[in-house]
Amino acid sequence: MDRRRFLAGLAAATLSAGCSSNASDTDGTPTSDGSTETPGDTTVSGTTSSGSTAPVPDAVGLETLASGLANPLDIAFVQGSDRQYVAEQPGRVRVVGPDGLREQPLLDLTDTVVTGFEQGLLGIALHPNFAENRRLFVRYSAPRREGTSADYSHTFVLSEFSVSADGMTVDRDSERVVLEIDQPQANHNAGSVLFGPDGYLYVGTGDGGAAGDSGFGHAGDWYDGADGGNGQDVTENLLGSILRIDVDGRDGDRGYAIPDANPLVGRDGLDEQYAWGFRNPWRLAFDGETLFAGDVGQNRYEEVDVVEKGGNYGWNVREATHCFGTDDCPSSTPGDVRGGEPLLPPVIEYPHEGQPVSGISVITGNVYRGDAIPGLRGQFVFGDFRAQGRLFVATPAESGLWSTAVLSVADGDAGKLSQILSFGRQNGELYVLGNGGGGGGVHRLVPAA
Repeated sequence: MDRRRFLAGLAAATLSAGCSSNASDTDGTPTSDGSTETPGDTTVSGTTSSGSTAPVPDAVGLETLASGLANPLDIAFVQGSDRQYVAEQPGRVRVVGPDGLREQPLLDLTDTVVTGFEQGLLGIALHPNFAENRRLFVRYSAPRREGTSADYSHTFVLSEFSVSADGMTVDRDSERVVLEIDQPQANHNAGSVLFGPDGYLYVGTGDGGAAGDSGFGHAGDWYDGADGGNGQDVTENLLGSILRIDVDGRDGDRGYAIPDANPLVGRDGLDEQYAWGFRNPWRLAFDGETLFAGDVGQNRYEEVDVVEKGGNYGWNVREATHCFGTDDCPSSTPGDVRGGEPLLPPVIEYPHEGQPVSGISVITGNVYRGDAIPGLRGQFVFGDFRAQGRLFVATPAESGLWSTAVLSVADGDAGKLSQILSFGRQNGELYVLGNGGGGGGVHRLVPAA
């Protein structure tokens, strides 16, 4: 059912960032929050006005809210409070408040979560009505479930937990498994879970791992230019996609319902699918109704996509705007494959080598809507796992690729961020999570000193 909800409101080595073309390919795919400002159903692939005449700054500062974390991969802002919940890759959800990091975890799943490679506790989200219902959703890697082939690496689990009234503890026995997906390889797990302005939960899934979206666990598809294709297949599994589900309902034996407006409802394909053609959409973010996905590339290009309902983003036919593995490739599927849908281009792409904006694993940020740094207002701020003390900024455009530039971190703060892992946004202000001289930390973007 399509019920609109108008809302009131491990170690760093496990994130090794090399993207190779062999079967042991792995990414540094280390998040942004799902700000839900404007209700609606479909996303918008338009531009955002800056609303500011101040020049874009050359550098920003970092105000540290917490340090000493273990690979902080996601952040959720607790409604009506000054607390944040931070997901650590080894399996803990930590509480950050005005006095910094609380020693006692909110939730400890370290005895359950599989870590190493790109596995772990990868994403968290609070229900839009969290203040009333205390529902917390977590996305983690678990051992293979009973009945899963021994050839598979692990099982993706999306679960719901109940948080105490004071927001400081979770009842482990309250776990309700919402969704499980068997993962053939240990990498390309994506990780984001976030609520959209429509009240539904959006879930990013990678193509299953290895390299080239081919081999064991990778379905065949319509394209002969590259083997395999979970990204292009929408019938065999839920990999290589962004899913949209209704966690407030149930359909049959599913732990969720399917929104009636999902693009493949009543058509050939799995009803959970919202958009597809992704390799590893590590982080997702909403800016109003606009959904951003940063899709980690293989060995040449990184990309950020503005996601449309029913959109096909090209993997493994294309890597960003470029043909993958061939000199020539189509710009759409054949007419007998979902009516000849276009392979949609990204709004941002950058190479692995060369120009100042380069890297190996894109980390999606969001549009800056805050007041602290007027020159950033309306600009899309993001990063790369290999950025080493730099951020990037892109200016939205009506069409084509958005112009991008380096956004330096001020000298006194650059050492805080040798590895960017994730982003979050609250009240328009941007937060960046990563590893640096003080270990894993949560930092708010502020003007450069």
